[in-house]
Amino acid sequence: MFFDFGAGELVGLAILAMILIGPERLPNLAVDAAKFVKRIREMASKATEELKDNLGPGFEDLKPTDLNPKSFIKKQLSNVLDDDDLTPATSKRTSTIDPDLL
Repeated sequence: MFFDFGAGELVGLAILAMILIGPERLPNLAVDAAKFVKRIREMASKATEELKDNLGPGFEDLKPTDLNPKSFIKKQLSNVLDDDDLTPATSKRTSTIDPDLL
């Protein structure tokens, strides 16, 4: 599922929460948790938008996953390799010896 929790673990956590918190306060706790998650998501989206605005033009399609160093390096390397494939093979320099130097 998510975070490597299976259905059995989630059911176990729900039963444990019901025992520890109580069935009277559990719905209020779930509502508060949902509000907290919503607030965190809004803060993350605002931070991403602010980062895009501060970086300026050319970064409109920025995604938070692009900021991961591993994916950034992979993307840059693939761009360089793609650019090398576009250059024709005949443009390579061949060195010749100047006959006057012999």
